[in-house]
Order: sequence, then structure tokens, then C-alpha cells
Amino acid sequence: MSCGCGSMNKKDGKAVVDLVRSKGKADFPISIQHEIECSCGKNFIMKTLVDKCPHCGMTYGVTPCSSRDKENVTAAGINY
Repeated sequence: MSCGCGSMNKKDGKAVVDLVRSKGKADFPISIQHEIECSCGKNFIMKTLVDKCPHCGMTYGVTPCSSRDKENVTAAGINY
């Protein structure tokens, strides 16, 4: 099953989260856990390909093939 990383806009957080969810990989562990500074100003550790800030509910996502680089993590929206 391909992750579909090559043909999408990786800066569109909703598109990234939708793609990862459509492949059934949202709850897969991320290859390298990242400390994310959320838009609410709090930090949390991102542990899965789609994860939420426990403080405000902002949803973040990254595709499996680009998950090693924290710069590829994108915000999709609160409780998205």
C-alpha cells in the first residue's frame, strides 16, 4: 500500500491528514517522535502519523514517507 506522498501538497494539513486516514495509517506510530510546538503555545510529543495537541485539540499530520523530518508535520485544524 503506497502512502501517496509524491503527488500532494504537503503544506495542506487537511489534505495530509485526509490522505493518511484514507490509507488507514492515522494511528500508526511515527518513525521518529517529534516535539511539536502547537499553535496554542504548548508543546507535546507527536507519537502517531495523525495526532492532536492534548491542550487545545489541534490536529497535526505527516505522511509516513516524510515523517522523519519535523518540518513536514502540518496542522489541519482544531479537532479535525
